[in-house]
Amino acid sequence: MNSKSQLIYKRMPLHMIKLAAGAESIESFTNWQKQVIEQRSSAGLSANPVHETRMMPKRAKEILNGGSMYWVIKHKICLRQRIIEIERVEIEGAPKFCLIHFDPELVPVQVKRKRPFQGWRYYKASDVPPDIDASAPAPINTPLHLELALKEAMVW
Repeated sequence: MNSKSQLIYKRMPLHMIKLAAGAESIESFTNWQKQVIEQRSSAGLSANPVHETRMMPKRAKEILNGGSMYWVIKHKICLRQRIIEIERVEIEGAPKFCLIHFDPELVPVQVKRKRPFQGWRYYKASDVPPDIDASAPAPINTPLHLELALKEAMVW
């Protein structure tokens, strides 16, 4: 391995961020993911959830070095999901597209507001919100709806 490739390998992972279009809550997003897993399993495909997108990430190697998709639900970054594979799909007679494969585990993160945007974006490791530690004592493990209300009222 040359010194340039060693530097690339040691870099922080690159993440992606995407609006969870149609999701009204973490619960509705979780239910949608369960349906995707069931549909793929019954079709004999990998049980990992996927997202289909037109554009292939040019920085896929950096993303696959431990990157996650951060999901925005109702203008708030709420969850992340580790990206395990990025696959280019070419079907004769159809436009090329990309499948992003995820680990099925959804990890709650400390809620962070995010303005609307289209498609997906790269998301630097230095910008991501920290994971919520489910074993942490309150108030860190406050129910999401209460945390959002307190942050909206600017008292937390």
